[in-house]
Amino acid sequence: MKKLIWLMPLLVGIIILILFQSVLLLGYVPSESMEPTLKENSIILGFRPYGELKTGDIVIFEREETVFVKRIAGCPGEEITVDGIRHFVPSDAYFMLGDNSENSYDSRFWEDPYVSREDIIAKVILSIS
Repeated sequence: MKKLIWLMPLLVGIIILILFQSVLLLGYVPSESMEPTLKENSIILGFRPYGELKTGDIVIFEREETVFVKRIAGCPGEEITVDGIRHFVPSDAYFMLGDNSENSYDSRFWEDPYVSREDIIAKVILSIS
């Protein structure tokens, strides 16, 4: 029995590794683009099997090989107006905005302002400032 004492920490480590590879995502907010909701350098926890997304959800997504944390401002099929410009969000895409509009590089500035559903990595479920 004493010889197997090392097995328990190894199993716990493997389970944690599997959880973070398939279910959870641990990250941080590198800028003030989501303030005051998420402070710069906050630690965030995302849930990968996020299910249905709606306007107001904060998500983690990849765009042009960069990972972003933004709020969904427009869902598939919605029409939204931002800075006097009307946007018709295509099916299976989202329009993203940072909460701190003065310091956020988001859909307003991208040539293609929409984020595909397949580029969304996780939905933020917890943040620690």
